[in-house]
Amino acid sequence: MEITRLKSFLFCLSVLFLVHTSGLGQDNNRVDLIAYLLRLEQEFNVKFSYVDEDLMDIQVSPPAVSELTLILDAIREETQLRIEKLSDRYYSIVQRSTVDVCGYVYDNFGANTIPGASVEVLGGSVAIVTDMDGKFTLTNLPRDATLRIRFLGFKPRFVTASDLAGNDCPSLLMAVSYQELQEVVVYQFLTTGLSRETDGSILLSTDDFGILPGLSEPDILQTVQALPGIKSIDETVSDINIRGGTNDQNLILWDGIKMYQSGHFFGLISAFNPYLTEKVTVIKNGTSAQYGDGVSGIISMETRDEIQDRISGGGGFNLISGDVYGHIPLSERLAIQISGRRSVTDFLNTPTYNQFFDRAFQDTEVKGGGGADEAIEREENFYFYDFTGKLLYDINEDHKLRVSAIYINNNLDYLESNRDTGRSDQSLLDQTNFSFGGRLASRWTDRFSSQVITYYTRYNLDAQNVTGNGEQSLFQNNQVLESSFKLNTKFDFTEELSSRNGYQFTEVGITNFTNVSQPPFLSNVKGVVRSHALFSEIQYGSEDGKFDFLGGARLNYLVNLDTFEEVILEPRLNMSYMLLPDFRFEIQGEFKNQVTNQIIDLEQNFLGIEKRRWILSDEDTLPITKSKQGSLGFNYDKNRWFLSLEGFYKEVTGISTSTQGFQNEDQFNGEIGSYTIRGGEFLVNYKNNSFSSWLSYAYNKNTYFFEDITPSEFPNNLDITHTATLAATYNYRDLKLGFGLNYRTGKPFTKPQEGPNIIDISVFPNRINYESPNSSRLPDYLRADTSLIYSFDLSKGVRATAGASVLNIFGKRNVLNTYYRLNDQNEVETVESISLGLTPNASFRVSF
Repeated sequence: MEITRLKSFLFCLSVLFLVHTSGLGQDNNRVDLIAYLLRLEQEFNVKFSYVDEDLMDIQVSPPAVSELTLILDAIREETQLRIEKLSDRYYSIVQRSTVDVCGYVYDNFGANTIPGASVEVLGGSVAIVTDMDGKFTLTNLPRDATLRIRFLGFKPRFVTASDLAGNDCPSLLMAVSYQELQEVVVYQFLTTGLSRETDGSILLSTDDFGILPGLSEPDILQTVQALPGIKSIDETVSDINIRGGTNDQNLILWDGIKMYQSGHFFGLISAFNPYLTEKVTVIKNGTSAQYGDGVSGIISMETRDEIQDRISGGGGFNLISGDVYGHIPLSERLAIQISGRRSVTDFLNTPTYNQFFDRAFQDTEVKGGGGADEAIEREENFYFYDFTGKLLYDINEDHKLRVSAIYINNNLDYLESNRDTGRSDQSLLDQTNFSFGGRLASRWTDRFSSQVITYYTRYNLDAQNVTGNGEQSLFQNNQVLESSFKLNTKFDFTEELSSRNGYQFTEVGITNFTNVSQPPFLSNVKGVVRSHALFSEIQYGSEDGKFDFLGGARLNYLVNLDTFEEVILEPRLNMSYMLLPDFRFEIQGEFKNQVTNQIIDLEQNFLGIEKRRWILSDEDTLPITKSKQGSLGFNYDKNRWFLSLEGFYKEVTGISTSTQGFQNEDQFNGEIGSYTIRGGEFLVNYKNNSFSSWLSYAYNKNTYFFEDITPSEFPNNLDITHTATLAATYNYRDLKLGFGLNYRTGKPFTKPQEGPNIIDISVFPNRINYESPNSSRLPDYLRADTSLIYSFDLSKGVRATAGASVLNIFGKRNVLNTYYRLNDQNEVETVESISLGLTPNASFRVSF
């Protein structure tokens, strides 16, 4: 009896619970869309055509109206589906490719809105901030777009546009972050626009670029030299040394195209327009397996890659050149980018030009090298220019085509006449680099994407020197032709784990031609190397941001059509782990190779200013250059302080004395050897909203090993033991100021022997007898730079910037290099290369 009553009680309780939950469901009043459409089909005698997968997860609130048209309008507004009437009875329902979204950003308690939070679309250029109510609204977003919401003191939140579509501006809660920068990404690293990634690479964003000492406007290859471990021993952008390597051991990419010329004015100015360059990536170690070449480092420049909805551009001038640039959308899916720059050096002499000219042409045919002579008349015509163009075409949302082209030119015509003797000498130089390439980026599924990259580049250097009224003429040509095809695929297993695989084919041909009239000499050396490379790597980033891993390998098959074929395996590793809050450990390593190098035959080669010529490895006179490198580092980043310490070891084999710039008896012999570098880099940076200061220090022990030279081990030509930089920048509203000091110990050089045996007369031509290689050092180098930039509005939408800078403000005479040669009287004379003196510059720019 008691059991029967208990069963009755439980039955009644169940009925009441079902009635109650049914009532709650009615209050909630949301039903599955597919079920609701079936009900509408029966009620209004219509048919709806749709894909079940598009609608299965969508719920709607049935509107309180009785007309079908009004009901469909309500569904359309709530779900952002596209509903089209095909006939009186049939309708089609499909998901829109784009959606409109909105939302309110709250703290994690849902009690306070967060105004000023940034909301950006990943992979695009769309970004806004929330208003005073914490609300944001974005229109016409791809349905699968991912939004990242960030605000200082909170963890970033990621949400897809499809999750927000159809919701009536939902509330998005932000979790408090107890580590201000959990991923150790420094968004202001030294100055605004520079950031350090968790893989150790450095990103430069020219749109946000602040100021650096000595620069009144951005210069890409000058800016990268502000980073620890990257300097130019001779103050040029065409001879950048990354961790003690030579410039030809750097891989310089512009929109994925390998560049063989990087500078104007013989290396004193970068040849790449910074105002259409969206970002610059600098990699010193731990390179991705998708990259070949560049045994020392990589500098990769990428121009703007998204189609804007309005015309933008600008232009300006400084005391060396003027330029214009622009981004012109032709439709929603098509746009072009153009830029042009030309020097004023052939019709206007400025203080900056005079300092640059003296620096570039000292101790060459152009400057004479023999001191001032009132009987000598000189006439020079020097200019440079560059053009870039880019076509951006979005075939559809999943396939995007980009085509880029660049042309760089340096031209010199120099005539020297002696009024007393009637003798005249003429020097001509024409240096060009023309490159174009295309990239097709495709997204095949939510997880699988690919890129097809192809390019062609042509570098050409013509130099002609006619002396003694035509008694002797010298013509030299160096030409590089390279073409490449690359397929790069990426598959995302999860949000944290992905794999990149691909194939690259490259063919490079180099010609070196020399023709001397007196005494007669003719040489024409050509070579071609083809390379096939397979690469694969795994990338993993933990959800909490503590662990990042990139590991893989590149398998190269190299063929010189005349001399060799070789298979080379190159493992790569880049890993970091957050040991403690704000404290991250990094380990990196890589193997690399390259078959292109630059030789320096004679000091007066190419007028003494462009004396480097590209050549190919042949495994006879020059082997394949190979490197292996490893590094360990620690980073500390908290609040306004960033601290980094890194130690590294690098070994490079397959080098020649002819590629290292020797200026003693070993420069003509072509011995094959190697060098090793042991070093460390330290950086401390303090920053706040308006001020940034940093101290960097690098230690290098850079040693050559040449078995056929005595002694076999001696300091590298680029062995700069100590390098330090102390700098600060300050922003006050629209005014930016910068000041910096650069110090380094002197580079090694080789002195002649003292006494009567200074000249070896047993050989012809006579030669100088030298002491042990690189047994002497130049004096220490010290330079102070400053700069100022002021920005203001000319009108609505038009921004102007005026800048001024001074390099070497104290005018210190720094000796960059010293070498020795025999003059016409068979006497030893000393030749010194001196740094830039006090060099002012000024600029004015407008942008819209």
